[in-house]
Amino acid sequence: MPLVYALLVGVVTGSRSMLAPAAMSRMARAGLLKVDHTPLAFMRSRPAQMIFVALAVGELLGDKLPCMPSRKNPIAFVGRILNGALSGASVGTRDEMLAAGAVLGALGAIAGTLGAGALRSRLAKACGRDFPAALLEDAAAVALMLISARELQRNKQQLAL
Repeated sequence: MPLVYALLVGVVTGSRSMLAPAAMSRMARAGLLKVDHTPLAFMRSRPAQMIFVALAVGELLGDKLPCMPSRKNPIAFVGRILNGALSGASVGTRDEMLAAGAVLGALGAIAGTLGAGALRSRLAKACGRDFPAALLEDAAAVALMLISARELQRNKQQLAL
């Protein structure tokens, strides 16, 4: 079941590229992910958490600016896929399925990038401006991330019983 959450955090990454890595770093620091003794051990570090959180906040603010490039720009798209893979792999460490988590996270990021972009365009047209659509996208991404994090935490608690 946790691999479903690898896909979901990938979808979040497609919408807000730094939100899932920030949440995964926080969860790793809290001991909810088993990143120790993996290539993702750095996710538990305080500097990694601080950097990811700063980038996530910067993205949430900067995304509203009209000068921001499209999420489908090749460099931005690849960055989202890589962040989705990183976040999905972090989830996959829970069941020692790092590679499967990375693949699902990357696939989720592709789906999230294309789906969230299309949805935001439709919302912006319906609202007559982009700003309300951007705020709705933020809210959806944060809600999906919170749901995923809560379920991962609940799953860890059930495994401990």
